[in-house]
This record gives sequence, structure tokens and C-alpha cells, in this order.
Amino acid sequence: MAEIKNLLFDLGGVIVNINRDRCVKAYTEAGMPNANELLGVYKQSGIFLALEEGKVTPQQFRDEIRKHFTCEVSDDTIDWCFKQFLLGIPVERLRALEQLKQHYRIYILSNTNAIMFESIIKEYFEGDGHDINYYADGVVVSYEELCCKPDARIFMRCVEKFGIKPEETLFFDDGQGNCDAAAELGFATYCVKPGTEFYDYFNK
Repeated sequence: MAEIKNLLFDLGGVIVNINRDRCVKAYTEAGMPNANELLGVYKQSGIFLALEEGKVTPQQFRDEIRKHFTCEVSDDTIDWCFKQFLLGIPVERLRALEQLKQHYRIYILSNTNAIMFESIIKEYFEGDGHDINYYADGVVVSYEELCCKPDARIFMRCVEKFGIKPEETLFFDDGQGNCDAAAELGFATYCVKPGTEFYDYFNK
């Protein structure tokens, strides 16, 4: 690890706990019969992808997703169901980031959307008395960059924005396709498998 100076983290499945089935259940019970087909696992598609890529606004997303319901639903209900995808950040992970920040520059690269990131995700980071900027030296999110992983452009945006070198950066993601894309660009990578923790890497 002597050559690694930067750690680049995905959010969902790496720092933030996620549960797709819970989100599908919430949307289904609210009146969306095809929720399971609409919601992706490691990568979104359709209107969900458009939201993550910043191609539609949160309100445009709500208006479009409302068409898939068999009953009237409010914006708040649509957002609440969507946020059921997320389960929080264990304090152990926040403290692991805090410890790692003493030795590395910490950055975040996430396929996410304004509905989640600007509210509940930022709140999760405050679970141990700090905010996201305490843990991360910089953040790149897909909806602001108008593209999603595994697109090479979003990785190179991190290089440009943070002034880092891929060969000096270790990327953590729970999707093997995203890790493969990063590796092709020269990043060191570690795929965080279900049931494991990103900090297991440092305990090997």
C-alpha cells in the first residue's frame, strides 16, 4: 500500500447499506405493480437511470414514475418509497473512514440522485457527530456529472477534479463491472462482496 495515496469509495453497498427488495416492496405496496422490473440491482435503467445521470429533475422523475402506479400517489410517497432502498451507515464504517483519513486522501464516487443524496444520504453521514465533508476530501456524484459508472468519463472526472493519479488510487465498489472499468483506467480496485466490509482490505 506504500504507493497508494488516495482511497475512492462507492456509496451504496460499500459505505451505505442498501436493500433493493425493501424498495421494491414499498413501491409495490404503494400501487406500482412493475416495481421489480423497473429497479436495477447494480445499475439502473429507464427513468431511474435518467435521474442518476441528471437527465431529468427530481420533479420530472416523480411525474414520470407516477404513471406506473395504479392509484394516486403524492411526491412525498414516491420519495419515501425510493429511499427505502437505503438502510443507513453503520457507525463502524464512519469510524473506519475517520481512521483511514489519517493516512490517505478520501474521495467518494457514486451513481446516485438528488432525491437521495441531498437528504437521507447526507443525514446518514451525520450519525457520528460529523458531516460528509469531515470524512471525504471530495465527492463526485453521477447526477451532477451527467454520466454514471462504469463510464470512463466519470472516473476521469475524479482524476481532474481531485488532481489524483489512478495508479495512486484504490477504488472500492460492490459492482465487479465498475471495478473492471476502473482497473482499465489504471486504478487499483477492491470489490466489496456482500457480507464483507471495505475495511477488511486493510486487515488482510
